[in-house]
Amino acid sequence: MESGGSTMTRDAAAASVRIDKWLWAARFFRTRSLAVQAVEGGRVRVDQQRVKPARNLHLHDLVTIERDHERLDIVVCALATTRGPAALAQRLYAETPESRERRIRIAEMRRLTREPALSLKGRPTKRDARRLQRLTGSGTVDDSS
Repeated sequence: MESGGSTMTRDAAAASVRIDKWLWAARFFRTRSLAVQAVEGGRVRVDQQRVKPARNLHLHDLVTIERDHERLDIVVCALATTRGPAALAQRLYAETPESRERRIRIAEMRRLTREPALSLKGRPTKRDARRLQRLTGSGTVDDSS
């Protein structure tokens, strides 16, 4: 798929790109620094091994990405060093069927049973704190409010 000034290549002999650049170009992370943090934090693995941001990625490598309560297993189909349109970025990888099924199943479970803690925002108000104290029976409560 190499045409003119395109940075996407399918030539396996000369094809290798830093994993942080590829993750950014494939639009898995908004910035390269976020991609670097994910790789350094162990949330990105290549062939089930932890890697460093400077590791070269090759065609057909299996990359596992953990982000926002989901795990993606993808196979590298093409390499790129620059960020392009989303349609072009989606051609850089293919998600494995097992990963797609797992992601759909988890999304369905999340849709059916909401996490109760997601509705909590910040610290409780004074009113909420008083209600909690009444329920638990801890502390002194002024019932005049």
